[in-house]
Amino acid sequence: MMDVHVLTLFPELFASALSSTMLQKAQDRGAVAFHLHNIRDFATDRHHITDDYPYGGGDGMVMKPEPVVAALDSLDSGGQRPWRVLLSPQGRVLTQAAARALSARAALALVCGRYEGVDERIRAFVDEELSIGDFILSGGEIAALAVIDCVTRLLPGALGSAESAVVESFSAGLLEYPQYTRPAEFRGMAVPPVLLSGNHDAVARWRRQEALRRTHARRPDLLATAPLTEADRAFLATLERRDD
Repeated sequence: MMDVHVLTLFPELFASALSSTMLQKAQDRGAVAFHLHNIRDFATDRHHITDDYPYGGGDGMVMKPEPVVAALDSLDSGGQRPWRVLLSPQGRVLTQAAARALSARAALALVCGRYEGVDERIRAFVDEELSIGDFILSGGEIAALAVIDCVTRLLPGALGSAESAVVESFSAGLLEYPQYTRPAEFRGMAVPPVLLSGNHDAVARWRRQEALRRTHARRPDLLATAPLTEADRAFLATLERRDD
């Protein structure tokens, strides 16, 4: 079982997400345990202040190092030091490969920044920084939930089907193929006949080619690192010829 610790000024933001759908089921199945830590509890002054004005001037407030580092240090008392992750727009972008690497850890500690950022010295006490994209959020909590969701679904026993995490977008280096369910026709749009044929080989071939087609159209950058077969390359060549 993986232990995931979340260090935040707003633990109440996690209550609903962690007690719903897949994340709750993963806890019930013993795949993961979530622990919320209020950084304010580790401030030693009377008013539990966790931020202050930046040296050198400027707008906004900066998170102080003492409460954050004290919260991180408290997690080591059990003898197993979690892998420490700071959610930051300056970090490497979260990818499926990064999520898979995190899922191999026994324990994680996710640090959620707020305000104008964190004191630079906090970075000396984390193992890596992660970003979920090139945009601005009010804090690291939403980013932490994104990390929690994509990592948890990779843990053994977290999902009802062991194949679910394997066939999704990015797991094979490609976008996922189109999915359909009942009814067979909806407002003039029919399910592709091959999916109704019962021919499993034909279905598998169609799904692979549609994944390639969608990736080629929407995220061609992924093809440079995707594990492609000769048949894949031949199919992509036909798409390239059509584009010319």
